[in-house]
Amino acid sequence: MEEELSFNDLLINITGVIDDFMYTYILVFLLVIVGVWFTVRTKAVQIRYIKDMFTQLVEKKHVEGKKSISSFQALMVSTASRVGTGNIAGIATAIAAGGPGAVFWMWLMAIVGSASAFIESTLAQIFKVKADEGSFRGGPAYYIQQGLGKRWLGVIFAIALILCFAFGFNGLQAFNMASSLEHYIPDYATNGTAVALGLVTCVFTAFVIFGGAKRISIITSIIVPIMAIAYIALAIWTTLTNVGEIPAVFALIFESAFDFQSIAGGFAGSVVMLGIKRGLFSNEAGMGSAPNAAATASVSHPCKQGLVQSLSVYIDTLVICTCSAMMVLIFFVQNPELAASYDGMALVQQAVNNSVGEVGIHFITFAIFAFAFSSIIGNYFYAESNIRFISTNKWVLLIFRLFCLAAIFYGAVNSFALAWNLADIFMGFMAIINLVAIMLLGKWALKALDDYTRQRRQGIDPVFVADSIPGLPRTECWHMDHVDSYGEQPIKEYLDEALDAHGEVDGLQ
Repeated sequence: MEEELSFNDLLINITGVIDDFMYTYILVFLLVIVGVWFTVRTKAVQIRYIKDMFTQLVEKKHVEGKKSISSFQALMVSTASRVGTGNIAGIATAIAAGGPGAVFWMWLMAIVGSASAFIESTLAQIFKVKADEGSFRGGPAYYIQQGLGKRWLGVIFAIALILCFAFGFNGLQAFNMASSLEHYIPDYATNGTAVALGLVTCVFTAFVIFGGAKRISIITSIIVPIMAIAYIALAIWTTLTNVGEIPAVFALIFESAFDFQSIAGGFAGSVVMLGIKRGLFSNEAGMGSAPNAAATASVSHPCKQGLVQSLSVYIDTLVICTCSAMMVLIFFVQNPELAASYDGMALVQQAVNNSVGEVGIHFITFAIFAFAFSSIIGNYFYAESNIRFISTNKWVLLIFRLFCLAAIFYGAVNSFALAWNLADIFMGFMAIINLVAIMLLGKWALKALDDYTRQRRQGIDPVFVADSIPGLPRTECWHMDHVDSYGEQPIKEYLDEALDAHGEVDGLQ
């Protein structure tokens, strides 16, 4: 007689089937097709304008105000959300489950996906709305409502984002925090440790989301950036001190990446699929999350923030994820049998232990707690902005916050498979809606890019005025009667000077 499945096992099986179907037959093709399409249509903007990505970081705020933020600050907001446990546990999971070749497919998807990131963040800038004291807000829900004229679809996206970030990702961050304790407490999941951690995390999170954010802002504004730099430094030191293993590491990556017999034998669990799934979880290109941060930047042209957000994808995957991959793969090369016996967070901890000793495990554990808690707070505020898009009722917000706390607690005591399955499914629904939306609205981002390119070629620091693009749906922030100034100079005066210096500027004469 077969043993009946527990409710948790049943959930794992059901979510696993949905997860595999969604990525194998829908999302992987959408991600690749949309990324390649916009790479071609933008003439590889993510490559030819790499220099501009960096120059835009030092640009001053276009609109002054107490709550307005610069392009660099918006980049930090989105990067803080991206750089979490997905950069550590996610990479280890992909390597353990799909093989070292998953790293190659992450790299490729970062380059291709950064074109989608440019489009979605440029659209977020075009269709952003004014908030208070010089600040802005926006994102896919807003450009779906304004660009497509379909608020109902914007609401559906907002719900998908809320499920993804407030429940899926935050539950997963809590799970990764708990699993990092396995080295110290092997039976943490059954002896009450996970429950205690879940409760403590809920208390600290509640302290922030119910109004105490400033009291612990040191965690997100100082400790986490320091930990990120320290993490990269550790990875570089590990790589340099094991430089003789690098050829073997790259051989592992490319041999596994192009093992077509293995790929054909089980595509859903192959290096290609795991690389794309974990890469999307990590860098979020095309998923529709980063545009929520991109819209808040005060810049003179939407494409400037689009380029900056493309840079964020590179920072996340080509820098930080590669750091994690190198530490793990050096461990695989030096001790393959031992490495194969670990998974997820434990694999990263043992990889660092292999390189620097026991202190490395403690460092990774501390980094995980810092990154995970920072991501929980960042994810919450992404979700809250979309709750406010749906409703401003205070009771709706209160109920939402309580559900967020419940999701964090459940994540801490959850199982490994279910945590990843739920995060993948919610992320998949959100990405599908956003990818379809940017395909329908992408023409406006492409026209904005043409406008940016024309002004760049004429030696002008690009300034966007929506009236220069015929047919563009009415926007709140970019029409001549709403664009007040370029820095400290009135916009009309700036454009008149540009015309005098360079002759007619297409679309602005």
